[in-house]
Amino acid sequence: SLYVSEYFSQSAQKLSFYSWYGNAKLFHFHVPEDTVLLRWLLQASRGKGPECTSMEITVHFRHGAPPVINPLGTRFPANATVRPSYNISISLSSAVQNTTFVNVTTPAAGDWFIAAHLPQAAGRIEVKGFSTPCPYMFQADMFVLRLTDMPVLEPGVPMPHTVVSPAKPLHVKVFVPKHAAGMRFQLSSCVTSERRACAVRVLLGSITLPQSFQRSLTCTGSINCSLALDSPPWEKWLQIMVESLGTANASVSVEMLASFTVCRPGSTSSFLNFISLNQSQAGARPGAAGSSAPAAGEAPRNTSSPQSSCLQSQPVVREDLDVVSVRYRLLNGPSVPVSSLSPTLLLLNLNTGMDSGGSLVVNLLLNKTSVSLANATVAACVSAASPVLSLNATRNCSTAFSQGYPLSVSTSSAEAMLIVLYPQTDDWFLSLQLLCPKGQGECSSAEAKVTVFAYLTPCFNDCGPYGQCSLLRRHGYLYAGCSCKAGWGGWSCTDDTKAQSVGTQNLATLLLTLSNLMFLPAIAVAVYRFYLVEASVYTYTMFFSTFYHACDQPGVAVMCIMDYDTLQYCDFLGSVVSIWVTILCMARLKKILKYVLFVLGTLLIAMSLQLDRRGVWNMMGPCLFALVIMVTAWVHHGAKRRHCYPSSWKRWVFYLLPGITLAFIAISVYAFMETNENYYYTHSIWHVLVACSVAFLLPPRDKHKKPWAWSQKLTCRYQICQNDREELYAVT
Repeated sequence: SLYVSEYFSQSAQKLSFYSWYGNAKLFHFHVPEDTVLLRWLLQASRGKGPECTSMEITVHFRHGAPPVINPLGTRFPANATVRPSYNISISLSSAVQNTTFVNVTTPAAGDWFIAAHLPQAAGRIEVKGFSTPCPYMFQADMFVLRLTDMPVLEPGVPMPHTVVSPAKPLHVKVFVPKHAAGMRFQLSSCVTSERRACAVRVLLGSITLPQSFQRSLTCTGSINCSLALDSPPWEKWLQIMVESLGTANASVSVEMLASFTVCRPGSTSSFLNFISLNQSQAGARPGAAGSSAPAAGEAPRNTSSPQSSCLQSQPVVREDLDVVSVRYRLLNGPSVPVSSLSPTLLLLNLNTGMDSGGSLVVNLLLNKTSVSLANATVAACVSAASPVLSLNATRNCSTAFSQGYPLSVSTSSAEAMLIVLYPQTDDWFLSLQLLCPKGQGECSSAEAKVTVFAYLTPCFNDCGPYGQCSLLRRHGYLYAGCSCKAGWGGWSCTDDTKAQSVGTQNLATLLLTLSNLMFLPAIAVAVYRFYLVEASVYTYTMFFSTFYHACDQPGVAVMCIMDYDTLQYCDFLGSVVSIWVTILCMARLKKILKYVLFVLGTLLIAMSLQLDRRGVWNMMGPCLFALVIMVTAWVHHGAKRRHCYPSSWKRWVFYLLPGITLAFIAISVYAFMETNENYYYTHSIWHVLVACSVAFLLPPRDKHKKPWAWSQKLTCRYQICQNDREELYAVT
């Protein structure tokens, strides 16, 4: 046999602490056919700075679809079936780098996914630039060993083969035809080269994660051994591995035989399906005399009777609506007939390779008037790769190499729903059959009508009122996830364990919005002291900060007067410009120079916020530059007056020192104390402290300017002249 090794690699990704599925970094690989060995090379590393500590990385594996994970231990939505993912942990303690290998023998061909993430996020809101997070990197590489000339086992034809040694197992494959109800594998004529008792082990099927249903068969002696499989995967290659359990130097000769039991489907012909599709979309064509199509509104009849077939297939049309959004429409109407003689089968096509990133929803509704027997039950099973054709014999909803998802409806419970999260890429089948408690003879002539609604959606129920459905991308692969808010959690934001009450949400909105009214004293002080431009900036900041936080709330207490992004930009712009004009006003510059710096600084701040809205230097940069200008101006004033500026100790004690103290406390709260849980009151404290500090820091008006008063104007239309000289030129 000729083996070929192949290597696949993807670029490393920076890991994130986990709070929702978008924090998990996804890797997507494709395993080729006839692969006998798969090896993952997992490389994890961290930075060398003092902020880097020991960390544990969790890596999840799954075949066919992204892994369904639950690191936070939250609840999944009702009617959702979840199977734990296969995962390993990689520890980064003293070593800066860790390399781990994961081997999978006889892996299933197709898509394989790896998801990696750090532990749960701490919930602290970090200001970009104040702290440097430690980079944790993860990279996954894939090695495959593929057999180029794997022998093909023809159905019904015995094939002799030799297992050379236990170190070199024999690999063969057989193609499973469509409508195969069962498969029987038989091994005979087992002879060793040393003429001793034969001992071999046969493994049928491929390994899939998180669950593997690979079947094993151990044969000893010369007695024929066989294994029967129900519902093998349709239209797929089935790998068979035979390995010797004898001595190292002994070869084993065996003869293998595979046979299939094919089910005869009873369904409408393809021509009738095509005519029904045309009629449902465009109506019947006029003048089509002699056509064999049924009349409008009449459902096509099955061409074969239920007694002569083992299943009744119903035609289903796949209708693509959007990305990871598909609707399945039954040509014969939403209701399908279900009998007890043979199961009714519906094909749900999810094999495009781009359908595994959503949620498959199947909803069954029983028409109670259509069931003549009160105790009858309609059993259903949703399975991948092959349908379950023996619902009347067993109700465990399992096929040869997979476990399906059972459903049932009856007159007492007429509705059932199933949600499959991240369904694997394959053909999915819905099997329905009528069951009676006293046996099938009781309801041999009965028939039930079941309405079937099946669709693929990116996020179930669009993540509800407390979540946002986000479309994620890894290279060309798209998948969806829910980002929850207001304390809600879970896969579809249905877990209310830590949810905020409506009263708490209203309180948070009121605190974050009404705390901006503390700018009113600052505005009044600015207007009283003739700082009209500064008062306009404070009014602008108060207005947009109020409505931005009213729109930014995660719960139901939300009000947006315009686009969210516009409100956020205006809020950030107003906050930085307010600090800019306040410090420049304290510098006591010439009017013309002050207003030029006002306009020029505002334009530069607007540009920097457009480049990086959350960068710390967008706020610290203008503040430091304005402080340099203010200190320079104060030194200049003091040098000309030959004493400290400002000269009044009352100005320092009652205004400047309290204002500076409030500003430093506000910066400390903003940078180091805010978390997701306390945001609504810590950020409200930030609003109050900043607004109060502005009111304290604004300088007094010029000595030659009088407060607002109507007595300045005379009735004879003359106006008293006043000295508008700057304080800089006042004689002391």
